[in-house]
Amino acid sequence: MTIGSSLFLIALGAILKFAVADSVDGVDLSVIGLILMVVGAVGLVLGLFLMNRTTRGVVVERTRDPLDRR
Repeated sequence: MTIGSSLFLIALGAILKFAVADSVDGVDLSVIGLILMVVGAVGLVLGLFLMNRTTRGVVVERTRDPLDRR
């Protein structure tokens, strides 16, 4: 899940949770909104963690010591 899709899920969930006053028979839109916000937040945290992990690299540079006489 990308960061953009996570933000989209959070926004969609917030709209369903706080802005929609309609009701659908057998469906609680407030709970669906909350679920979408939680899934979006988890996806955002995972996306940021994986992005940070893959861009971190270790560069090792070896130089010869001019006094080393092997």
